[in-house]
Amino acid sequence: MSFINEVFMLSNDFARELYHGSAEGMPIIDYHCHLSPQEIAENIQFSDITQLWLGGDHYKWRALRANGVPEDYITGGRSSWEKFEKWAETMPYAMRNPLYHWSHLELKRVFGIDKLLKPETAREIYEECNAMLAMEEFRGQALIRKFGVEVVCTTDDPADDLRWHRRISLEPFGTKVLPAWRPDKAMAIENPKTYVAYLDRLGEAADMEIDSYAGLIEALRKRHGFFASMGCKLSDHGMETFSSADYTEREIELIFKDVLMGKVPDAAGLDKFRSAFLHDMAVMDAEKGWAQQYHVGPLRNNNEKMFRLIGPDTGFDAIGDLPVAAAGHKFFSRLAMEDKLAKTILYCLNPKDNAVMTAMAYTFNDGTFPGKMQFGSGWWFLDQEDGMRKQLDTLSFMGLLSRFVGMLTDSRSFISYPRHEYFRRILCDVLGRDLELGKLPETEMPFIHQMVKDISYFNAKRYFDF
Repeated sequence: MSFINEVFMLSNDFARELYHGSAEGMPIIDYHCHLSPQEIAENIQFSDITQLWLGGDHYKWRALRANGVPEDYITGGRSSWEKFEKWAETMPYAMRNPLYHWSHLELKRVFGIDKLLKPETAREIYEECNAMLAMEEFRGQALIRKFGVEVVCTTDDPADDLRWHRRISLEPFGTKVLPAWRPDKAMAIENPKTYVAYLDRLGEAADMEIDSYAGLIEALRKRHGFFASMGCKLSDHGMETFSSADYTEREIELIFKDVLMGKVPDAAGLDKFRSAFLHDMAVMDAEKGWAQQYHVGPLRNNNEKMFRLIGPDTGFDAIGDLPVAAAGHKFFSRLAMEDKLAKTILYCLNPKDNAVMTAMAYTFNDGTFPGKMQFGSGWWFLDQEDGMRKQLDTLSFMGLLSRFVGMLTDSRSFISYPRHEYFRRILCDVLGRDLELGKLPETEMPFIHQMVKDISYFNAKRYFDF
């Protein structure tokens, strides 16, 4: 029997019935990812499996470094084959790392390859994949369609002209590709030189000069409206923790003016600015009826040497441990008082915050929409079996699992969609084990089947109104 088989990750008959009867064939809504709109629009053809599989994948880069592979074989100038060979050599050592499961799922689901990747099979798999990647049905758009992806939401800066989204809308290929609003750069005043340069770009996109905080918000409101006209229905914010410091409009204007003059804000000023900015962005989302996502907890660019050599997003970020509860509750309470609290999904990077985030979300549900405020899927370092199971358990014990909007890829790869299968198998196994132990009534199997379908697909479709 092959490694990736019908019972993979499904420990009993209930789990298998739920997966194969309800989860397996559901479409995918990938409401948060980092795919390149340009690569989608241009229907990218990958030169080889190394470009597709290892290019830009910092999960794999971390594993390669941990296995003693020199950087030249990772982000350096070695040939595609040499880089792939090092990954094949690393694969057996990655057992129990999610990369072992993901890689073999991708080989099976994308290329139909049942072999285990290891040094003995490396050349054969490399050549077999490369031969298929030369075919039309393995170009970017076809790979997305292959997995039944109904909607893709990319991650886009407010200054982006969204030209590639427009092109996709004019040349549809069967999957809806929508922008998602990610205004992190517009909040990043800690580096005034970089920030002022960004304001020039944002001002150009909004056709106005930005010389005040009020002007910044006016420019962002213009761009927010433009994103809405292009089908955007959700925002996303990446941050170390919540900010909810008290402030006055005059204080924020003075902080902004100082930044324009090149002054680095102190910690208190930075907290006040972030508090004001995040509040104003949340108000815009509520007014448009968007959903908002908060990804909280990364500690970025920790290896200064490697950051200087190869830049950000290369595998040197980690889990932060800043407190989130008090500021987060204060932030959402203010929005609720103003009746400006949009649908919200909270994600944490530190597992210590699972229960904190779930309790926070459910404190602000108001009965206006099922699952309006909710705890999101396991993210980044928690996007693995243990992280998914703990997220499902925490959400179940403190909220309503049945209203959960389910999985996303959060990926830059066109072949990460088997992660949805991985999540769905784990979901069905969690429910199947409870059924086997008598914790859930077997008489309610029709409802549980529908629950699986909802979490896999329908909840997200309703929540985001796709």
